[in-house]
Amino acid sequence: MADAPVKLSNVNSTLLPPTITQPIFNRVAETSAVMQRARRIPLSMTAQTAIPVSMDIPNAGWVNEGGSKPTGTESMTVKTMAGKKVAVLVPVSEEVARSNAAGLYSQIQQDLPVALSRAFDLAAIHGKTPSGAAGPFDDYLAETTNSITLGTATKTNGGIWKDIVDGEALVIDDNYDVTGWVADPRLRPQLLNAVDNNGRPLFVDTTAALGPGAAGAGSLLGLPLDYSRGISGKLVRASGTSDTGLRMIGGDWSQCAYGVGMDITMKLSTEANYKDADGNWHSAFQENLVLLLCEAHFGFVIGDENAFVKYVAAGGGS
Repeated sequence: MADAPVKLSNVNSTLLPPTITQPIFNRVAETSAVMQRARRIPLSMTAQTAIPVSMDIPNAGWVNEGGSKPTGTESMTVKTMAGKKVAVLVPVSEEVARSNAAGLYSQIQQDLPVALSRAFDLAAIHGKTPSGAAGPFDDYLAETTNSITLGTATKTNGGIWKDIVDGEALVIDDNYDVTGWVADPRLRPQLLNAVDNNGRPLFVDTTAALGPGAAGAGSLLGLPLDYSRGISGKLVRASGTSDTGLRMIGGDWSQCAYGVGMDITMKLSTEANYKDADGNWHSAFQENLVLLLCEAHFGFVIGDENAFVKYVAAGGGS
């Protein structure tokens, strides 16, 4: 049976219109820790065109009347962003897909953003795909050479508080400002359990509500903090992922940017087979499922890796 086009609210197309794709991408940004912090740059609709991205502020200079004007771009770092394709297969009940377009759309809104944000964070942070292969982007955050091992400072010398501040100093010494953090949920209990010699909590501003598939929002040292399991690289029920030991990244988030191609291509099949996260094969025909193959485009660039610092767990991942 040939793949049939998807119908959502009587919209019959392979490329979904922005009225449908925009809410999906909004939720991707909400569930992606990196997208919460990085700058968004316009990307072409099909994301096939490479776009130069300014990663700095141009320098202005004083000149005499009638004198030669300075070229602001001489001091700027310009990176080229190209859209890379990410794909996800979403199984949906055939009854829902055939008789309830609104229900199908709700299913897509629930599952697709989480899958896309996980794939994006893994690529932007670790340079990997969910299967563990090399990621699509030339730049990724874990490439920074600024690194702090949590537990380096003893409790009497400031403990984890000093570790975090020492990492911030590495970024500042490279002439950048730390503007926010992204952290693995495993770090949250460690921060909340950190106390001074009198038993008083050191971090009372890190509390954040963590929801399934969502990046929680809080603050750390007065700067915004987002949690995501993509930081460690270990995703729930995702084969090929493992805990790298990375617990947090902080830095000047103006030094990284992402782009989104606003067209999602979708194909539908009721007869194909697919493999689930546990490696088990399923038959859409036998199980009365409709398989939605969704493809989208994202871009990501970093101006300077030294604008970031990574914090790793003592002893690595587990």
